[in-house]
Amino acid sequence: MARIAVRMPKFGMTMEAGIIVEWLSQPGDSLSAGDGFAVITTEKVEVELETPVAGKLAETCVELDVEVPVGDVVAWGEEE
Repeated sequence: MARIAVRMPKFGMTMEAGIIVEWLSQPGDSLSAGDGFAVITTEKVEVELETPVAGKLAETCVELDVEVPVGDVVAWGEEE
């Protein structure tokens, strides 16, 4: 299985960081492509972060309610 870095996405031109307020899945959970696995809030929106491919959530890398810069790794997935 390939390990895939999931990074904090940029939802708008001025977005510099986001905050994960809830993990919807835990490490070891199986996910289908497009499944939401975390809830991110920014100054303007609250949105679910979706897994890019089918596989497993291998590891979460950030604590809840901590500001994470755009592009930083928030989780690792394992592609099936």
